[in-house]
Amino acid sequence: MLSERRLEVLRAIVQDYVGTEEPVGSKALTQRHKLGVSPATVRNDMAALEDEGFIAQPHTSAGRIPTDKGYRLFVDKLAGVKPLSSPERRAIQNFLDGAVDLDDVVGRTVRLLAQLTRQVAVVQYPSLTRSTVRHVELLSMAPARLMLVLITDTGRVEQRMVDCPAPFGETSLADLRARLNSRVVGRRFTDVPQLVQDLPESFEQEDRGTVSTVLSVLLETLVEETEERLMIGGTANLTRFGHDFPLTIRPVLEALEEQVVLLKLLGEAKDSGMTVRIGHENAHEGLTSTSVVAVGYGSGDEAVAKLGVVGPTRMDYPGTMGAVRAVARYVGQILAES
Repeated sequence: MLSERRLEVLRAIVQDYVGTEEPVGSKALTQRHKLGVSPATVRNDMAALEDEGFIAQPHTSAGRIPTDKGYRLFVDKLAGVKPLSSPERRAIQNFLDGAVDLDDVVGRTVRLLAQLTRQVAVVQYPSLTRSTVRHVELLSMAPARLMLVLITDTGRVEQRMVDCPAPFGETSLADLRARLNSRVVGRRFTDVPQLVQDLPESFEQEDRGTVSTVLSVLLETLVEETEERLMIGGTANLTRFGHDFPLTIRPVLEALEEQVVLLKLLGEAKDSGMTVRIGHENAHEGLTSTSVVAVGYGSGDEAVAKLGVVGPTRMDYPGTMGAVRAVARYVGQILAES
């Protein structure tokens, strides 16, 4: 284990390197930080940190920079994340409050995260496998044509046209709407097939074909919508960090184009806590020079999806973690109120 003093020296190195982009020397450290020890002691501490792999010497420069292992320890030992200022919090709330539907919420969240952190923002749409049904609406469009509207607890709205095998009257339609909602409202998508399987048998013989058709369209909609979707924004921010990537930012950009890679990066939505993956902790080789900060969001206690940012390992971790957490909290509130 590192002594508290060496940890303090490591913290100072991380803060200075993130702030200045320059390798950090012992003299600069003692001038900028109240470490309470002589430059010679700081030099010894830096030598020990280098021996243990927490900092490294890039090329022939006199200074040192943190390694992935050094950033990892810095993040693990963070006393707290940097809270947002009141104006920042108000700006987030006002910006997100203007959203008109789920697509707009996700789009605004991506733009906001990219602006706040000046990194690449990734937001996963609420996963319907963890969603529940808020309401199913059935509307008559023609004697044998209906519109089915599925509304989820996360504010997602899906519409499908249903061609019925025979004309279906308003009375039968109202009856089906009521019975269907009494079974599925508040229930998880995964439970719906079992809840409705015997519904056609409770109708008159001449209506059963239409009821079965409506149910098959509903179940197809549930299956289609469990596809995971993502929105990404702020990739142009990476160009500001060109020198933070060993050769070129191309491998990073290519990795960010792969949805499967991004979903893996964000991790399982059910792990709603803050995750920080640094450098080589990211399995995809295009992303070994990046860090990913992600957290779950949702209405109530359960996370329905993840959001986060991708940037160089030389990242303001306390500030980024604070921004990601605050945005996730506001998005969760909007989903709960929608």
